[in-house]
Amino acid sequence: MKSLAMVCAWGLFFFFFFFAFPAGLDIEFTGLRSNLSGPQQISLFDLPSEWYLKTRQSVQQFTICQIGLSVFSSIEGESNKYVAHSCNFFLFPTTFGVLDSEFSFQASSVQFLNQYGFDYNKFLKNGIPYMNEEQEKKIKHNILTGNWKVRSSLDKDQIKVVIDEVTRWLDLAEEGDWMTLPGIAGFQAFEVQLVLRKALPDIWTVLRDQGVIVKKVSTQHRWYLETTSCDRESCWKEKILLSARGFSVFFQMLVKARKPLVGHNMMMDLLHLHEKFFRPLPESYDEFKLNIHNLFPVLIDTKNVTKDIWKELNFPRVSNLSEVYEVLNSDLNPTKNSGPVIIHASRCEKYVETKYPHEAAYDAFLCGSVLLKVAHLLLWKVHSAVPIPEPSFPLYLDVLAPYVNQVNLIRAGVPKINFAGPDSPSIRPPILILTVRKWPGVSEQQVYREFQNLCKFDVRRLTRSQFLLMTNKFKDTRSILKEYRCHPTLRISLYRYWRHSPDINCLLQVCSVITTWAFIAFLLGGAGL
Repeated sequence: MKSLAMVCAWGLFFFFFFFAFPAGLDIEFTGLRSNLSGPQQISLFDLPSEWYLKTRQSVQQFTICQIGLSVFSSIEGESNKYVAHSCNFFLFPTTFGVLDSEFSFQASSVQFLNQYGFDYNKFLKNGIPYMNEEQEKKIKHNILTGNWKVRSSLDKDQIKVVIDEVTRWLDLAEEGDWMTLPGIAGFQAFEVQLVLRKALPDIWTVLRDQGVIVKKVSTQHRWYLETTSCDRESCWKEKILLSARGFSVFFQMLVKARKPLVGHNMMMDLLHLHEKFFRPLPESYDEFKLNIHNLFPVLIDTKNVTKDIWKELNFPRVSNLSEVYEVLNSDLNPTKNSGPVIIHASRCEKYVETKYPHEAAYDAFLCGSVLLKVAHLLLWKVHSAVPIPEPSFPLYLDVLAPYVNQVNLIRAGVPKINFAGPDSPSIRPPILILTVRKWPGVSEQQVYREFQNLCKFDVRRLTRSQFLLMTNKFKDTRSILKEYRCHPTLRISLYRYWRHSPDINCLLQVCSVITTWAFIAFLLGGAGL
């Protein structure tokens, strides 16, 4: 069976993983983010917990179509030389019995992957099944108790045809005769055998490469096979469960290996790993962080690592992982000739000469390679005044320590999430407050369009005539303060909570009224005396 064969094939791949150092990870999705509007859109005003709850909805709506892993192992006897073993997995949600997932496609995501040659046939027709722990419990209970059912009308029709065909053959067959039902594979092969054995007491079935073999047997021989055969029904149920789990078996191996997991802008990857293979995403942001840290105690986001060193070494601006990799392999990198040497394993040689951007395994390879090269660059910086000690991955981990478990966060109130403890406070530019005059009924969208040619701000209404403006670039804050300093209808200044908050203003007004009435009462009381 395809899924069982894949599990066996993974054994060879996973041998390298247990003897490897980092594992690069990349995931492709059927969509990235729901087209939510208004308060449900993510923004720079969002606390990490708010960002998480908004993004959680998108993760539940879309699914994984491809996972790439690239594991790096050192070459014995050769200093600072690594071999990368990269592999692609097309995935498709498990559909068996009562388990029938729903997911959406986002047109822009489909177009994007098509542009890079993504094979949707492999995803839709040959994707490896998977499930999370909650789904596994349900299907395991249903299978082991016999409380399962054929999942679709199409399958029901096909199985009815098979039963009719076998019943007609039985009428003419002698004991010991057999027939083949060709073209039946996957879960359907197990379903067909379960149905046939339950419906017909004088047959036995065996799954072979050419299909399901049906053999006519006596009642006594059937009883003997049911009690002694390794292909009896209880054995198959375990096989069905293993097949239904599919890639989830590999995920559990990945967790048990406890190796550093490396990604680039990997927050969405972690959300999907939790939802699709572990448990449905909890409502609690802190619970999500704790779960991920327990699953993967060492996370390294190359986006977060490269941001700091890019500014310090004045490298050219880059917009994606491939460009980061190209800069680190160029003469701009002062450690280009002394850094780690990385080669591809023999089964991954297609990546030697040709680039495959946004193929998950290739991007996973880039993640691991970027990590090793940046770690060497950091080591060179630390030991700039003295000779660099002989590089090794444990030494690289030491210089990467400030970045471990710090995952980049796109468009939120903080730039990164700390999976090992409390999140760092915001280092974003200060919030600005816009006061609008002589522009009745102005909306957030109109305010956004007013500034978009100069710089991009997230806009949030504060009062009828006041708006908060937020950007992630200090230069934009300085620019807009300067540009609108003397504007006749739009007044912009730094937001001060105690001065501008409607709640504080309301509280002060209430206190003022109470104080005034108390003072009047005091005067009237004094006059009466």
